[in-house]
Amino acid sequence: MADFVRGSPEGAFSPDVVAGIRMHRRVDSLTDKHPLVTEARKLFRYEYRRVAPITLDIIWDHFLSRHWDEFEKNYSLPEFVNFARSNIEPHLASTPEKFQELSNYLWSQNLLIRYADMSCIANVLQSMARRRPKLSALAGSYQDIENHYLDFEALFCRFYPEMMTLASNKRLLE
Repeated sequence: MADFVRGSPEGAFSPDVVAGIRMHRRVDSLTDKHPLVTEARKLFRYEYRRVAPITLDIIWDHFLSRHWDEFEKNYSLPEFVNFARSNIEPHLASTPEKFQELSNYLWSQNLLIRYADMSCIANVLQSMARRRPKLSALAGSYQDIENHYLDFEALFCRFYPEMMTLASNKRLLE
């Protein structure tokens, strides 16, 4: 939801939601500056580096879905998706409209689980490129994922545990 909230969220949402928005923003900021992410961006050809952060967000979700059981011992991915959905849906009406649309699409398409399949990733990038002409390079960035898949996977498997350690140690708060 944080991607759909501009400015300060204070007063517009509950303290828990505000904390979540702030954490999301901090994760985004730390991710953008992280040396492993910088290394991952260099794997993209020059013409796709502008959209590399978006492509990386999607490929990171792919690897998280694919390696979920290695990182999360308390919930299977379907259990987590159901848990998240049951916590988000009752409050969806008070969230930004674009977030409501995205949430409904994610749930209806079961995307968080389907992201483990690379054909789903290809379709997501193609769809985003069609919907937003300024992001048309997303379609071509898929080839770079295929060309460097194992490199991206290795970087993710180093990066994600670091971020989770920061989160569990409450070091992601602004």
